[in-house]
Amino acid sequence: MHLATEEVFGPIAPVLAARDEEDAVRLANATQYGLGGSVWTRDPARGERVARRLEAGTTFVNRVVKSDPRMPFGGVKRSGLGRELSHYGLREFVNVKGISVYAHG
Repeated sequence: MHLATEEVFGPIAPVLAARDEEDAVRLANATQYGLGGSVWTRDPARGERVARRLEAGTTFVNRVVKSDPRMPFGGVKRSGLGRELSHYGLREFVNVKGISVYAHG
């Protein structure tokens, strides 16, 4: 399904059938984008385990993808570089200047 490999914004949720957890992770990671994702399960420990394997900047367990000023937010792959929000976001907009001085003698 073309929709499953695109970065779509809006109230859209493509539904794909997976054989097992391994196949579900493979399907989720089979895209060139990786802004955010959700894992829905009755077992929060399993949800966290699966979330750690997903190639996404932010992954939520039993919640929809959203930004929160206490958490860094940003994508991986072709979904951008860097993070916004939290202390990581503050550093993202800092211009670091390096100066190297060589003194003769």
